[in-house]
Amino acid sequence: MAKGKQEEAPAGAPAWMATFSDLMNLLLCFFVLLFSMSSTDVAKFNEVVASLQSAFSILPAGGQSIGEGTMVGSGISQLPELDVYFNEAMHQNSQEGEDEDDEQQGGVDKVLEDMKEAGNSESEKMAEEIEKKLDEAGIAKQVNVEFNEQYVLLTLNGGILFKSGQADLQDEAKPIVKKIAKIIAQYRENIIEIEGHTDNVPIHSSKFANNNVLSTFRALSVTDYIKRVSNVNPGLLKFSGRGSYVPVAKNTTAAGRAKNRRVEVKVYNSLYSKN
Repeated sequence: MAKGKQEEAPAGAPAWMATFSDLMNLLLCFFVLLFSMSSTDVAKFNEVVASLQSAFSILPAGGQSIGEGTMVGSGISQLPELDVYFNEAMHQNSQEGEDEDDEQQGGVDKVLEDMKEAGNSESEKMAEEIEKKLDEAGIAKQVNVEFNEQYVLLTLNGGILFKSGQADLQDEAKPIVKKIAKIIAQYRENIIEIEGHTDNVPIHSSKFANNNVLSTFRALSVTDYIKRVSNVNPGLLKFSGRGSYVPVAKNTTAAGRAKNRRVEVKVYNSLYSKN
């Protein structure tokens, strides 16, 4: 029987090896992309790069240690270990990021708490000084003094300052306001805010359309008088009318409405005068 001529094998590598090579390259790119999206320390990154280089024969073959004694050799059998390693590394980085955020938030909270304590301390000192001077001026009973971390609050009853439905200071109220002006003028670097307040009874007047307008003009009257009789810093003096929107008592009784008709003088401490 005649022997058939054996066909020679085609030159070059089989076609499946090209497909396999493409697959390996895609896997490499995929893992590098995953890792680039995490924030990993340099030492860990170098370990992973060395492992990938060894795994895909980028460098001469040879074992490369990773983590605690795990060996990564050439070929694709090491991919499950790499997957576990990537997951652990990404989880650790995520946890470290959360811890860092918590630490930063704790630092912000500490700063705010320290500022609040410092503000309360300064406001308390200012309130004691003002109360002492009010007492020396003989008007301590006409002015209520409170404080918080931002300012010292002086409250004057509107019935003493104005006639019903009017915004002009009464003559008998001017000496009281003048003494207050002299006292608060010592805080020339501090913001001073004058606020007018009313009860919720609608006003019937051709001069003032509503309580908001009335309270604003009352605050303006006090502000102008303070500027005339003292050397308070006009650039840091503000006024506003709040109408009946910020009551300190119920408007259901005559006594409550009387408390709500008031003028407030807020003397801000130095911490909040800078903001």
